Amino acid sequence: MTFDYDLFVIGGGSGGVRAARIASAEGGAKVGLAEEYRMGGTCVIRGCVPKKLMVFASEFSGAMEDARAYGWDVRVDGFDWSVFRAKLDAELNRLEAAYRNTLKNAGVTAHDARATLVDPHTVRLSTGETLSARYILVATGGRPFVPEFPGCELAMTSNDVFLMDEMPKSVVIVGGGYIACEFACILNGLGVEVTQFYRGAQILRGFDDEARGHIAEAMRENGVDLHVGTDVERIEKTDAGLRVVCTSGRAHVVDAVLYATGRLPNSAGLGLEEAGVALKRGGAIAVDAWSQTSVPSIYAVGDVTDRINLTPVAIREGQAFSETVFKANPTRADHDLVPSAVFTQPEYGSCGMTEEAARDQGPIEVYATAFRPMHSAFAGRGDKVLMKLIVCADTRKVLGCHIVADHAGEMIQLAGIAMKMGATKEDFDRTVAVHPTMSEELVTMRAPVRKA
Repeated sequence: MTFDYDLFVIGGGSGGVRAARIASAEGGAKVGLAEEYRMGGTCVIRGCVPKKLMVFASEFSGAMEDARAYGWDVRVDGFDWSVFRAKLDAELNRLEAAYRNTLKNAGVTAHDARATLVDPHTVRLSTGETLSARYILVATGGRPFVPEFPGCELAMTSNDVFLMDEMPKSVVIVGGGYIACEFACILNGLGVEVTQFYRGAQILRGFDDEARGHIAEAMRENGVDLHVGTDVERIEKTDAGLRVVCTSGRAHVVDAVLYATGRLPNSAGLGLEEAGVALKRGGAIAVDAWSQTSVPSIYAVGDVTDRINLTPVAIREGQAFSETVFKANPTRADHDLVPSAVFTQPEYGSCGMTEEAARDQGPIEVYATAFRPMHSAFAGRGDKVLMKLIVCADTRKVLGCHIVADHAGEMIQLAGIAMKMGATKEDFDRTVAVHPTMSEELVTMRAPVRKA
């Protein structure tokens, strides 16, 4: 059978673009790719990149205060969202163009259209065109989830934050995951009055309990009005703003409401089930270790598979797919010991097991310390850094590393290399400290604070 393409990719995000580029430029395949919105996907257009730029912007308010404490005569008139928004738009346009050029230079044919599956080898574009392919890769990512309740249509999601015409003076953020907590810190740093509601007992569910508590305390001290065990009953539009009524009986009137209550795989309306592709609960595409679905010619990578929903993981999955299918180099993406960072203020970097998960698997030792870092102590701030290692009592391997500190994301990347190599606590101990730094505490903790 003759096909229009060897590979057709649905989705122009990081995972799909990587797979397309490798298959075409290195695998010699004829590749087509369809993206219905903007090339670059969630991370580049409405996620990691613009969010991190907002993190940078929000940190300057604290940096100005520190500068005064260090003797600088600093005067600031406030944050101008319009200036930042214009530069942000320009940067995202530049990045999207770079993604398009990457595809073009690799010989990939890009279609600015929505693609849906017709059968295991056929896609239909929203332009009306029908195309066939030997293999189809679904890389459509995820989308924000907002539950149904009275007034839910008045809430915005993380997708909308970067498109705001003006900065609200006050906001209610609903959710306790990393997106909710990051935007609470960002907007707080930009001078917005932030109230955050989370229905659970503690924010950042799934992360290390000690780190979660440390971050929650720091957020409150920095000015975020954080309420746990609280949910929203309804949102009402009034002349004074949006009135948010909570399960606690309290009501808050604010300029905006941001819902960050999770994300769902972006699999609806793609024709997956009609083509025979099995879905998991919640709509994620079921795949094996090779990212192959229940239909042999159809594969899926990234957040739409709901494995580890991180951009670098999607890229690795896309690379592994093309290595396997088009370069005769069988490769499975490695999902073990993936470092990650939560860009709260302070940041949280983690790799490996939480203390709670590790102690369920066998005897462990926990090494931890909390201290005031030199930079903020001199400035008169009371914030504390947390450094924590979870060690297997039998093998002495470091099972988990958790850092809550400024630039924790930079530090956890390097710790992740050591852990991936199987480093033991004694390997950490033999490493000479870099002084004076926060990270030196990772190699100077000698006695465990507890055993389990």
